[in-house]
Amino acid sequence: MKAFLCAMVGLVVITVGANLVLDQLPFSSADVSESKANVRLDD
Repeated sequence: MKAFLCAMVGLVVITVGANLVLDQLPFSSADVSESKANVRLDD
């Protein structure tokens, strides 16, 4: 039971930490998928 509780606490710590770190990154799905350089237009 003690190992299970330690695993749950670790899971919560990793989840909260990952959320805080990923919120600090400047990348969003709109920034990544929207690029004028990758548009191919016929001449």
